[in-house]
Amino acid sequence: MFSGIVEEAATVVGIQKDKSNVHFTLKCTFTDELKIDQSISHNGVCLTVVDIKDDTYTVTAIQETLNLSNLGHLKVGDKVNLERSMLMNGRLDGHIVQGHVDQTAECIDVIEADGSWYFTFKYDFDKEMAKKGYLTVDKGSVTVNGVSLTVVEPTDNTFKVAIIPYTYEYTNFHQIKKGSLVNLEFDIIGKYISRILAFKN
Repeated sequence: MFSGIVEEAATVVGIQKDKSNVHFTLKCTFTDELKIDQSISHNGVCLTVVDIKDDTYTVTAIQETLNLSNLGHLKVGDKVNLERSMLMNGRLDGHIVQGHVDQTAECIDVIEADGSWYFTFKYDFDKEMAKKGYLTVDKGSVTVNGVSLTVVEPTDNTFKVAIIPYTYEYTNFHQIKKGSLVNLEFDIIGKYISRILAFKN
């Protein structure tokens, strides 16, 4: 369980194919605090630490994860948003995030607005999935590359988010441009409500 508050944008230092799996090796400032089997959110995808060596650690993504996320597009040198699992004795500064990416979205516009930025994302809309809560609502929560954000001006298949300078600098949002693919996780509370309502109708 995560909150969507990114701790650090780590650097990919190694990528190794292993049949249909891919091993990603990353470098971050808190590697010495990690342990094998620990869960960490990578661009919103919950992955397990499988190896630690010096100041780097390795996680493995299976084919399904690669199909549903942007991890398969990563290259050595790319930045990846990291968040360790949420402590239950702390404040929930973002929203409830599972680390289960639902699909990717394409950045279709970036506008600088006097010190902040508005990003517009477009995703494949499926009416049946929308009935199950796979959609965005105005002022609702959405996770983009592991970052908890507030939805602005949603349509059936697009939405905007406003990014402050701190988030722009300390996450990989500064690398996102028109055409970039990002990971989306829709709000789990909305999914549960939609599911309950479906049984009542």
